[in-house]
Amino acid sequence: MKFTVLTLFPNIINSFFTESILKRAQQEKKITINILNIRDFSKNKHKKVDDVPYGGGGGMLLTCQPLFDAIKQSKQQAYKKHLIIYLSPTGKKITQTKIEKLMIKYEELILVCGHYEGIDQRIRDNYIDLELSLGDYVLTGGELGAAVIIDAVSRLIPNVLGDKHSFLEESFSKKLNRKKEYPHYTRPPVFKGLKVPEILLSGDHKKIKEWRQKNIF
Repeated sequence: MKFTVLTLFPNIINSFFTESILKRAQQEKKITINILNIRDFSKNKHKKVDDVPYGGGGGMLLTCQPLFDAIKQSKQQAYKKHLIIYLSPTGKKITQTKIEKLMIKYEELILVCGHYEGIDQRIRDNYIDLELSLGDYVLTGGELGAAVIIDAVSRLIPNVLGDKHSFLEESFSKKLNRKKEYPHYTRPPVFKGLKVPEILLSGDHKKIKEWRQKNIF
């Protein structure tokens, strides 16, 4: 799976994926994260990428030209099955079901990170395939949303997680009927007088399975 991120702040994206599981996934060529700086595409002599909105109001908008050229180059270099996603508070909420569909249907996700008051509507209307949101709140930019999508999609790719069964039975998975996962415990069996449920120590896998099903949140 390939991820291409269009952003004004490449270091924000880089900082998320230089540690742990996703660092290893890149090293093992299971995922590729390609970052394009939108400012590099500006034809303005000062590399300006924003301007005031028509009609007045606070804040600045990312202008059409740099975004258009960045998207154009991304598409030219993209895998055949790709999708252009804009991270926006007005987009559809990200769910595990949507994440699973993205992983199954596409070879590459092109993630456009807005900033300031967002991007020119003409880009949204004509060059974006899907808008997604983390939730009903506003962030300073789309980089956190892009990182969330990369993380959530990547962990579904075979062999990215150490245990290939890890993601099959977890919160919001199909196997748990999209509910939250049951409680987990590990050693020691007693900690400061707090005990692990006896059933989990019994070795009876049928009863353990039943207990877990009853304790799905």
